[in-house]
Amino acid sequence: MENEKKAKKKFRLFDAILATVCITLVAESVAPTAAIGNSQYFWWLFLIIAFCLPYGLISAELGSTFQSEGGMYDWVKKAFGKKWAARVAWNYWINFPLWIASLAVAVTDVVAGIFDIELSIVWLLILQLGYTWIVSLLGTQRIGESKWIVNIGTFCKILFMVSLGLLGIYVFLKTGKSANPIHSVADLLPSLDLAGLSFISVIIFNFLGFEVVATFADDMENPKKEIPKALIIGGALMALFYILPATGINIAMSLEEAEASGITESFMILLTDLGVNADLVRGIVIVVGLMFIYTMIANIVSWSFGVNSVAKYSADDGGLPKVFSKTNKAGVPYMASIINGIVASVIVIAGIVLGEVSESASNLFWTFFSFSLVTLLISYIPLFPAFLKLRKTDKTKRAYKVPGNNFVLNLMTWVPLVLLILGVVFTLFVDFSMESIMANMPLIIGVVVSFIIEEILVCFVKEDKKREEVK
Repeated sequence: MENEKKAKKKFRLFDAILATVCITLVAESVAPTAAIGNSQYFWWLFLIIAFCLPYGLISAELGSTFQSEGGMYDWVKKAFGKKWAARVAWNYWINFPLWIASLAVAVTDVVAGIFDIELSIVWLLILQLGYTWIVSLLGTQRIGESKWIVNIGTFCKILFMVSLGLLGIYVFLKTGKSANPIHSVADLLPSLDLAGLSFISVIIFNFLGFEVVATFADDMENPKKEIPKALIIGGALMALFYILPATGINIAMSLEEAEASGITESFMILLTDLGVNADLVRGIVIVVGLMFIYTMIANIVSWSFGVNSVAKYSADDGGLPKVFSKTNKAGVPYMASIINGIVASVIVIAGIVLGEVSESASNLFWTFFSFSLVTLLISYIPLFPAFLKLRKTDKTKRAYKVPGNNFVLNLMTWVPLVLLILGVVFTLFVDFSMESIMANMPLIIGVVVSFIIEEILVCFVKEDKKREEVK
Protein backbone atom coordinates (compact mmCIF):
# COMPACT_ATOMS: atom_id res chain seq x y z
CA MET A 1 0.00 0.00 0.00
CA GLU A 2 2.81 2.38 0.96
CA ASN A 3 4.69 1.58 -2.24
CA GLU A 4 1.54 2.12 -4.25
CA LYS A 5 1.01 5.51 -2.63
CA LYS A 6 4.63 6.48 -3.20
CA ALA A 7 4.46 5.43 -6.84
CA LYS A 8 1.38 7.53 -7.35
CA LYS A 9 3.00 10.78 -6.16
CA LYS A 10 5.06 11.39 -9.30
CA PHE A 11 4.13 14.99 -9.98
CA ARG A 12 6.47 17.46 -8.24
CA LEU A 13 6.53 21.25 -7.99
CA PHE A 14 8.94 21.51 -10.92
CA ASP A 15 6.61 19.37 -13.03
CA ALA A 16 3.62 21.49 -11.99
CA ILE A 17 5.41 24.72 -12.99
CA LEU A 18 6.27 23.23 -16.37
CA ALA A 19 2.67 22.00 -16.75
CA THR A 20 1.36 25.49 -15.91
CA VAL A 21 3.57 27.01 -18.61
CA CYS A 22 2.76 24.28 -21.11
CA ILE A 23 -0.99 24.54 -20.53
CA THR A 24 -1.21 28.33 -20.65
CA LEU A 25 1.47 28.95 -23.26
CA VAL A 26 -0.34 28.36 -26.55
CA ALA A 27 2.29 28.82 -29.24
CA GLU A 28 -0.13 28.66 -32.16
CA SER A 29 -1.99 31.75 -30.93
CA VAL A 30 1.10 33.98 -30.61
CA ALA A 31 1.13 34.97 -34.29
CA PRO A 32 -2.57 35.95 -34.53
CA THR A 33 -2.14 37.96 -31.35
CA ALA A 34 0.97 39.63 -32.80
CA ALA A 35 -1.28 40.73 -35.69
CA ILE A 36 -2.75 43.27 -33.26
CA GLY A 37 0.40 45.29 -33.85
CA ASN A 38 2.33 47.45 -31.43
CA SER A 39 -0.78 48.03 -29.31
CA GLN A 40 -0.47 44.38 -28.25
CA TYR A 41 1.94 45.48 -25.52
CA PHE A 42 -0.80 47.59 -23.98
CA TRP A 43 -3.28 44.70 -24.13
CA TRP A 44 -0.79 42.21 -22.70
CA LEU A 45 0.05 44.50 -19.79
CA PHE A 46 -3.56 45.49 -19.16
CA LEU A 47 -4.93 41.95 -19.27
CA ILE A 48 -2.07 40.50 -17.22
CA ILE A 49 -3.06 42.92 -14.45
CA ALA A 50 -6.84 42.99 -14.97
CA PHE A 51 -7.43 39.31 -15.80
CA CYS A 52 -4.42 37.01 -15.49
CA LEU A 53 -3.35 38.05 -11.98
CA PRO A 54 -6.78 37.80 -10.27
CA TYR A 55 -7.64 34.64 -12.21
CA GLY A 56 -4.39 32.95 -11.20
CA LEU A 57 -4.69 33.94 -7.53
CA ILE A 58 -8.34 32.86 -7.37
CA SER A 59 -7.47 29.51 -8.98
CA ALA A 60 -4.65 29.06 -6.46
CA GLU A 61 -6.98 29.64 -3.50
CA LEU A 62 -9.81 27.45 -4.75
CA GLY A 63 -7.50 24.74 -6.06
CA SER A 64 -5.51 24.42 -2.86
CA THR A 65 -8.60 24.64 -0.62
CA PHE A 66 -11.00 22.33 -2.44
CA GLN A 67 -8.83 19.51 -3.72
CA SER A 68 -10.75 17.36 -6.16
CA GLU A 69 -10.47 16.15 -9.70
CA GLY A 70 -13.64 18.09 -10.46
CA GLY A 71 -11.82 21.43 -10.48
CA MET A 72 -14.12 24.26 -11.56
CA TYR A 73 -17.15 21.94 -11.55
CA ASP A 74 -16.76 21.31 -7.85
CA TRP A 75 -16.11 24.95 -7.01
CA VAL A 76 -19.19 26.20 -8.87
CA LYS A 77 -21.32 23.38 -7.44
CA LYS A 78 -20.35 24.33 -3.89
CA ALA A 79 -21.35 27.92 -4.60
CA PHE A 80 -24.42 27.68 -6.87
CA GLY A 81 -25.55 24.05 -7.10
CA LYS A 82 -25.28 21.14 -9.51
CA LYS A 83 -27.21 22.69 -12.44
CA TRP A 84 -24.79 25.61 -12.76
CA ALA A 85 -21.89 23.19 -12.35
CA ALA A 86 -23.32 21.07 -15.19
CA ARG A 87 -23.36 24.16 -17.45
CA VAL A 88 -19.71 24.74 -16.65
CA ALA A 89 -18.85 21.10 -17.37
CA TRP A 90 -20.64 21.11 -20.74
CA ASN A 91 -18.99 24.28 -22.03
CA TYR A 92 -15.61 23.27 -20.60
CA TRP A 93 -15.82 19.92 -22.38
CA ILE A 94 -17.38 20.84 -25.75
CA ASN A 95 -14.64 23.38 -26.51
CA PHE A 96 -12.02 20.66 -26.36
CA PRO A 97 -12.81 18.44 -29.40
CA LEU A 98 -13.37 21.64 -31.40
CA TRP A 99 -9.91 22.83 -30.36
CA ILE A 100 -8.38 19.44 -31.24
CA ALA A 101 -9.89 19.67 -34.72
CA SER A 102 -8.62 23.22 -35.14
CA LEU A 103 -5.07 22.22 -34.23
CA ALA A 104 -5.27 19.18 -36.52
CA VAL A 105 -5.83 21.61 -39.38
CA ALA A 106 -2.98 23.81 -38.09
CA VAL A 107 -0.64 20.78 -38.12
CA THR A 108 -1.24 20.18 -41.82
CA ASP A 109 -0.74 23.89 -42.54
CA VAL A 110 2.65 23.79 -40.79
CA VAL A 111 3.68 20.59 -42.61
CA ALA A 112 2.71 22.06 -45.98
CA GLY A 113 4.56 25.31 -45.16
CA ILE A 114 7.88 23.96 -43.89
CA PHE A 115 8.21 21.36 -46.65
CA ASP A 116 6.72 23.66 -49.33
CA ILE A 117 4.26 21.05 -50.59
CA GLU A 118 0.55 20.82 -51.35
CA LEU A 119 -1.10 18.00 -49.44
CA SER A 120 -3.63 15.76 -51.15
CA ILE A 121 -6.96 14.96 -49.50
CA VAL A 122 -5.57 11.54 -48.51
CA TRP A 123 -2.62 13.08 -46.69
CA LEU A 124 -4.88 15.68 -45.08
CA LEU A 125 -6.99 12.83 -43.68
CA ILE A 126 -3.95 10.83 -42.53
CA LEU A 127 -2.23 13.75 -40.80
CA GLN A 128 -5.31 15.35 -39.24
CA LEU A 129 -6.88 12.12 -38.03
CA GLY A 130 -3.45 10.89 -36.94
CA TYR A 131 -2.94 14.00 -34.80
CA THR A 132 -6.48 13.71 -33.41
CA TRP A 133 -6.04 10.14 -32.22
CA ILE A 134 -2.46 10.53 -30.98
CA VAL A 135 -3.53 13.26 -28.55
CA SER A 136 -6.77 11.46 -27.68
CA LEU A 137 -5.03 8.17 -26.81
CA LEU A 138 -2.25 9.90 -24.88
CA GLY A 139 -5.00 11.47 -22.78
CA THR A 140 -5.90 8.00 -21.47
CA GLN A 141 -2.72 7.88 -19.31
CA ARG A 142 -2.14 9.38 -15.87
CA ILE A 143 -0.40 12.75 -15.79
CA GLY A 144 2.42 11.17 -13.79
CA GLU A 145 3.05 8.70 -16.64
CA SER A 146 2.85 11.29 -19.40
CA LYS A 147 4.68 14.15 -17.72
CA TRP A 148 7.67 13.67 -20.04
CA ILE A 149 5.46 14.68 -22.96
CA VAL A 150 4.39 17.83 -21.12
CA ASN A 151 7.92 18.64 -19.96
CA ILE A 152 9.56 18.18 -23.36
CA GLY A 153 6.75 20.16 -24.98
CA THR A 154 7.31 23.00 -22.53
CA PHE A 155 11.04 23.09 -23.23
CA CYS A 156 10.37 23.09 -26.98
CA LYS A 157 7.95 26.01 -26.61
CA ILE A 158 10.34 27.97 -24.47
CA LEU A 159 13.28 27.28 -26.80
CA PHE A 160 11.79 28.40 -30.08
CA MET A 161 9.60 31.19 -28.63
CA VAL A 162 12.44 32.79 -26.67
CA SER A 163 14.78 32.26 -29.64
CA LEU A 164 12.30 34.01 -31.93
CA GLY A 165 12.04 36.97 -29.57
CA LEU A 166 15.79 37.35 -29.05
CA LEU A 167 16.47 36.85 -32.76
CA GLY A 168 13.97 39.58 -33.65
CA ILE A 169 15.49 42.02 -31.14
CA TYR A 170 19.00 41.22 -32.41
CA VAL A 171 17.98 41.84 -36.03
CA PHE A 172 16.41 45.16 -35.07
CA LEU A 173 19.47 46.29 -33.12
CA LYS A 174 21.83 45.27 -35.93
CA THR A 175 19.87 46.42 -38.98
CA GLY A 176 17.35 48.90 -37.59
CA LYS A 177 14.67 47.10 -39.64
CA SER A 178 11.18 46.51 -38.25
CA ALA A 179 8.00 45.68 -40.12
CA ASN A 180 6.06 47.61 -37.47
CA PRO A 181 8.23 50.49 -36.24
CA ILE A 182 7.31 52.44 -33.11
CA HIS A 183 7.50 56.20 -33.79
CA SER A 184 5.82 57.47 -30.63
CA VAL A 185 3.94 56.42 -27.50
CA ALA A 186 0.71 56.77 -29.50
CA ASP A 187 1.74 53.71 -31.57
CA LEU A 188 1.57 51.61 -28.40
CA LEU A 189 -1.96 52.67 -27.49
CA PRO A 190 -4.97 50.72 -28.75
CA SER A 191 -7.94 52.03 -30.65
CA LEU A 192 -10.83 51.71 -28.25
CA ASP A 193 -13.36 51.01 -31.01
CA LEU A 194 -15.17 47.71 -31.49
CA ALA A 195 -12.45 46.35 -33.76
CA GLY A 196 -9.78 47.13 -31.16
CA LEU A 197 -11.78 45.59 -28.33
CA SER A 198 -12.28 42.38 -30.34
CA PHE A 199 -8.69 41.37 -29.45
CA ILE A 200 -9.66 40.84 -25.81
CA SER A 201 -10.94 37.29 -26.31
CA VAL A 202 -7.81 36.03 -28.10
CA ILE A 203 -5.45 37.31 -25.42
CA ILE A 204 -7.66 36.05 -22.58
CA PHE A 205 -7.64 32.63 -24.25
CA ASN A 206 -3.85 32.66 -23.95
CA PHE A 207 -4.14 32.94 -20.16
CA LEU A 208 -6.69 30.20 -19.51
CA GLY A 209 -5.78 26.89 -17.91
CA PHE A 210 -4.47 27.75 -14.46
CA GLU A 211 -7.23 25.76 -12.80
CA VAL A 212 -6.12 22.60 -14.66
CA VAL A 213 -3.09 22.40 -12.39
CA ALA A 214 -5.46 22.07 -9.43
CA THR A 215 -6.64 18.72 -10.85
CA PHE A 216 -3.11 17.33 -10.43
CA ALA A 217 -3.52 17.40 -6.63
CA ASP A 218 -3.81 13.62 -6.25
CA ASP A 219 -0.45 13.15 -8.00
CA MET A 220 1.42 15.71 -5.85
CA GLU A 221 3.16 15.30 -2.48
CA ASN A 222 2.02 18.60 -0.95
CA PRO A 223 -0.65 20.17 -3.21
CA LYS A 224 -1.72 22.87 -0.72
CA LYS A 225 1.71 24.49 -0.96
CA GLU A 226 2.82 23.39 -4.41
CA ILE A 227 -0.26 24.40 -6.43
CA PRO A 228 -0.18 28.14 -5.51
CA LYS A 229 3.60 28.24 -6.10
CA ALA A 230 3.24 26.53 -9.48
CA LEU A 231 0.51 28.93 -10.60
CA ILE A 232 2.31 32.11 -9.54
CA ILE A 233 5.76 31.12 -10.87
CA GLY A 234 4.36 29.54 -14.01
CA GLY A 235 2.13 32.56 -14.68
CA ALA A 236 5.06 34.99 -14.44
CA LEU A 237 7.14 32.87 -16.83
CA MET A 238 4.20 32.51 -19.19
CA ALA A 239 3.78 36.30 -19.52
CA LEU A 240 7.45 36.64 -20.47
CA PHE A 241 7.29 33.81 -22.99
CA TYR A 242 4.31 35.36 -24.75
CA ILE A 243 5.70 38.86 -25.12
CA LEU A 244 9.13 37.81 -26.47
CA PRO A 245 8.00 35.91 -29.60
CA ALA A 246 5.25 38.44 -30.32
CA THR A 247 7.99 41.07 -30.44
CA GLY A 248 10.02 38.94 -32.84
CA ILE A 249 7.04 38.48 -35.16
CA ASN A 250 6.26 42.19 -35.12
CA ILE A 251 9.82 42.98 -36.16
CA ALA A 252 9.77 40.39 -38.94
CA MET A 253 6.31 40.67 -40.49
CA SER A 254 3.57 43.14 -41.36
CA LEU A 255 0.26 42.83 -39.58
CA GLU A 256 -1.39 41.38 -42.68
CA GLU A 257 1.20 38.58 -42.88
CA ALA A 258 1.13 37.61 -39.21
CA GLU A 259 -1.14 34.53 -39.28
CA ALA A 260 -1.04 31.11 -37.63
CA SER A 261 2.11 30.19 -39.56
CA GLY A 262 3.82 33.43 -38.52
CA ILE A 263 6.28 31.68 -36.21
CA THR A 264 8.04 29.60 -38.88
CA GLU A 265 7.81 32.39 -41.46
CA SER A 266 9.27 34.91 -38.99
CA PHE A 267 12.29 32.67 -38.40
CA MET A 268 12.82 32.47 -42.17
CA ILE A 269 12.59 36.27 -42.63
CA LEU A 270 14.83 37.16 -39.67
CA LEU A 271 17.53 34.62 -40.54
CA THR A 272 17.48 35.77 -44.16
CA ASP A 273 17.87 39.40 -43.02
CA LEU A 274 21.04 38.32 -41.18
CA GLY A 275 22.43 36.81 -44.38
CA VAL A 276 22.26 33.17 -43.23
CA ASN A 277 22.71 30.55 -45.97
CA ALA A 278 19.38 29.64 -47.60
CA ASP A 279 19.83 25.88 -47.08
CA LEU A 280 20.63 26.41 -43.40
CA VAL A 281 17.57 28.67 -43.07
CA ARG A 282 15.38 25.97 -44.58
CA GLY A 283 16.82 23.36 -42.18
CA ILE A 284 16.24 25.58 -39.13
CA VAL A 285 12.67 26.32 -40.24
CA ILE A 286 11.94 22.60 -40.61
CA VAL A 287 13.28 21.90 -37.10
CA VAL A 288 11.23 24.79 -35.66
CA GLY A 289 8.14 23.59 -37.52
CA LEU A 290 8.48 20.04 -36.16
CA MET A 291 8.99 21.42 -32.64
CA PHE A 292 5.89 23.56 -33.19
CA ILE A 293 3.87 20.46 -34.09
CA TYR A 294 5.17 18.62 -31.02
CA THR A 295 4.12 21.50 -28.75
CA MET A 296 0.61 21.29 -30.20
CA ILE A 297 0.56 17.63 -29.16
CA ALA A 298 1.89 18.37 -25.66
CA ASN A 299 -0.54 21.26 -25.18
CA ILE A 300 -3.61 19.16 -25.91
CA VAL A 301 -2.29 16.26 -23.80
CA SER A 302 -1.71 18.53 -20.79
CA TRP A 303 -5.17 20.10 -21.17
CA SER A 304 -6.85 16.72 -21.58
CA PHE A 305 -6.16 15.71 -17.97
CA GLY A 306 -8.10 18.67 -16.64
CA VAL A 307 -10.92 18.52 -19.20
CA ASN A 308 -11.42 14.76 -18.84
CA SER A 309 -11.29 14.95 -15.04
CA VAL A 310 -13.99 17.60 -14.99
CA ALA A 311 -16.10 15.56 -17.45
CA LYS A 312 -15.76 12.40 -15.33
CA TYR A 313 -16.42 14.23 -12.09
CA SER A 314 -19.54 15.79 -13.55
CA ALA A 315 -20.75 12.47 -14.99
CA ASP A 316 -20.28 10.74 -11.63
CA ASP A 317 -22.31 13.54 -10.08
CA GLY A 318 -25.08 13.42 -12.67
CA GLY A 319 -24.08 16.60 -14.49
CA LEU A 320 -23.02 14.95 -17.77
CA PRO A 321 -23.97 11.59 -19.39
CA LYS A 322 -22.62 8.57 -17.51
CA VAL A 323 -20.46 7.47 -20.44
CA PHE A 324 -17.92 10.15 -19.44
CA SER A 325 -17.37 8.47 -16.07
CA LYS A 326 -15.86 5.21 -17.38
CA THR A 327 -12.25 4.72 -16.29
CA ASN A 328 -9.42 2.31 -17.13
CA LYS A 329 -7.28 0.28 -14.68
CA ALA A 330 -5.19 3.37 -13.92
CA GLY A 331 -8.33 5.26 -12.90
CA VAL A 332 -8.13 7.59 -15.93
CA PRO A 333 -11.46 8.55 -17.61
CA TYR A 334 -10.52 6.98 -20.94
CA MET A 335 -14.02 7.22 -22.46
CA ALA A 336 -13.88 11.01 -22.22
CA SER A 337 -10.71 10.92 -24.37
CA ILE A 338 -12.30 8.49 -26.82
CA ILE A 339 -15.37 10.72 -27.17
CA ASN A 340 -13.04 13.71 -27.71
CA GLY A 341 -11.37 11.78 -30.53
CA ILE A 342 -14.66 10.75 -32.13
CA VAL A 343 -16.19 14.25 -32.07
CA ALA A 344 -12.94 15.85 -33.30
CA SER A 345 -12.68 13.24 -36.10
CA VAL A 346 -16.19 14.05 -37.32
CA ILE A 347 -15.28 17.76 -37.37
CA VAL A 348 -12.00 17.06 -39.19
CA ILE A 349 -13.66 14.91 -41.86
CA ALA A 350 -16.46 17.47 -42.32
CA GLY A 351 -13.85 20.22 -42.71
CA ILE A 352 -11.90 18.27 -45.35
CA VAL A 353 -15.07 17.37 -47.30
CA LEU A 354 -16.33 20.96 -47.23
CA GLY A 355 -12.86 22.11 -48.22
CA GLU A 356 -13.22 20.18 -51.46
CA VAL A 357 -16.47 21.81 -52.43
CA SER A 358 -16.27 25.31 -51.01
CA GLU A 359 -13.81 28.11 -51.72
CA SER A 360 -14.52 29.65 -48.34
CA ALA A 361 -13.86 26.42 -46.43
CA SER A 362 -10.63 27.87 -45.01
CA ASN A 363 -12.92 29.96 -42.81
CA LEU A 364 -14.11 26.69 -41.30
CA PHE A 365 -10.93 26.46 -39.23
CA TRP A 366 -11.51 29.87 -37.72
CA THR A 367 -15.17 29.06 -37.16
CA PHE A 368 -14.27 25.96 -35.15
CA PHE A 369 -11.52 27.79 -33.29
CA SER A 370 -13.83 30.70 -32.47
CA PHE A 371 -16.55 28.24 -31.43
CA SER A 372 -14.07 26.59 -29.09
CA LEU A 373 -12.99 29.98 -27.79
CA VAL A 374 -16.54 31.17 -27.04
CA THR A 375 -17.59 28.01 -25.19
CA LEU A 376 -14.37 28.03 -23.17
CA LEU A 377 -14.83 31.66 -22.13
CA ILE A 378 -18.46 30.95 -21.15
CA SER A 379 -17.37 28.07 -18.91
CA TYR A 380 -15.19 30.43 -16.84
CA ILE A 381 -17.88 33.06 -16.21
CA PRO A 382 -19.36 31.39 -13.05
CA LEU A 383 -15.88 30.86 -11.58
CA PHE A 384 -15.41 34.41 -10.33
CA PRO A 385 -18.74 34.93 -8.52
CA ALA A 386 -18.32 31.39 -7.13
CA PHE A 387 -15.01 32.44 -5.57
CA LEU A 388 -16.60 35.51 -3.97
CA LYS A 389 -19.52 33.54 -2.57
CA LEU A 390 -17.33 30.74 -1.19
CA ARG A 391 -15.01 33.25 0.43
CA LYS A 392 -18.02 34.73 2.27
CA THR A 393 -19.85 31.51 3.13
CA ASP A 394 -17.34 28.67 3.26
CA LYS A 395 -15.23 28.56 6.42
CA THR A 396 -12.85 25.83 5.23
CA LYS A 397 -9.32 26.71 6.30
CA ARG A 398 -7.35 28.16 3.37
CA ALA A 399 -3.76 27.09 2.86
CA TYR A 400 -3.55 30.06 0.53
CA LYS A 401 -5.81 33.14 0.48
CA VAL A 402 -6.06 35.86 -2.13
CA PRO A 403 -4.81 39.00 -0.33
CA GLY A 404 -6.92 42.15 0.00
CA ASN A 405 -10.00 43.65 1.65
CA ASN A 406 -13.59 43.33 0.40
CA PHE A 407 -13.12 46.12 -2.15
CA VAL A 408 -10.08 44.39 -3.65
CA LEU A 409 -11.83 40.99 -3.69
CA ASN A 410 -14.86 42.48 -5.46
CA LEU A 411 -12.57 44.18 -7.96
CA MET A 412 -10.75 40.90 -8.64
CA THR A 413 -14.11 39.18 -9.15
CA TRP A 414 -16.10 41.55 -11.33
CA VAL A 415 -13.41 43.03 -13.60
CA PRO A 416 -12.35 39.61 -15.01
CA LEU A 417 -16.03 38.61 -15.24
CA VAL A 418 -16.86 41.67 -17.37
CA LEU A 419 -13.81 41.04 -19.56
CA LEU A 420 -14.95 37.45 -20.18
CA ILE A 421 -18.43 38.62 -21.20
CA LEU A 422 -16.96 41.27 -23.50
CA GLY A 423 -14.68 38.62 -25.02
CA VAL A 424 -17.67 36.39 -25.84
CA VAL A 425 -19.73 39.26 -27.28
CA PHE A 426 -16.92 40.64 -29.45
CA THR A 427 -16.05 37.18 -30.79
CA LEU A 428 -19.64 36.61 -31.89
CA PHE A 429 -20.31 40.15 -33.09
CA VAL A 430 -17.10 41.85 -34.22
CA ASP A 431 -18.67 45.18 -35.11
CA PHE A 432 -22.46 44.47 -34.93
CA SER A 433 -22.83 45.25 -38.66
CA MET A 434 -25.15 43.07 -40.72
CA GLU A 435 -22.19 42.00 -42.86
CA SER A 436 -20.25 40.89 -39.80
CA ILE A 437 -23.24 39.07 -38.33
CA MET A 438 -23.86 37.17 -41.57
CA ALA A 439 -20.18 36.25 -41.86
CA ASN A 440 -20.26 34.88 -38.30
CA MET A 441 -23.64 33.16 -38.71
CA PRO A 442 -22.21 29.58 -38.67
CA LEU A 443 -20.47 30.42 -35.39
CA ILE A 444 -23.57 32.06 -33.91
CA ILE A 445 -25.75 29.09 -34.94
CA GLY A 446 -23.21 26.67 -33.45
CA VAL A 447 -23.19 28.51 -30.12
CA VAL A 448 -27.02 28.59 -30.05
CA VAL A 449 -27.20 24.83 -30.76
CA SER A 450 -24.63 24.18 -28.02
CA PHE A 451 -26.71 26.27 -25.60
CA ILE A 452 -29.87 24.30 -26.45
CA ILE A 453 -28.10 20.95 -25.89
CA GLU A 454 -26.67 22.27 -22.64
CA GLU A 455 -30.08 23.32 -21.31
CA ILE A 456 -31.64 20.00 -22.34
CA LEU A 457 -28.97 18.17 -20.34
CA VAL A 458 -29.45 20.53 -17.40
CA CYS A 459 -33.16 19.64 -17.33
CA PHE A 460 -32.18 16.08 -16.36
CA VAL A 461 -29.80 17.20 -13.63
CA LYS A 462 -31.19 16.72 -10.15
CA GLU A 463 -29.94 18.85 -7.29
CA ASP A 464 -28.84 16.89 -4.23
CA LYS A 465 -31.64 16.74 -1.68
CA LYS A 466 -29.27 17.99 0.93
CA ARG A 467 -26.96 20.06 -1.22
CA GLU A 468 -23.79 20.99 0.56
CA GLU A 469 -24.39 24.50 1.77
CA VAL A 470 -21.53 26.23 3.54
CA LYS A 471 -22.68 28.04 6.59
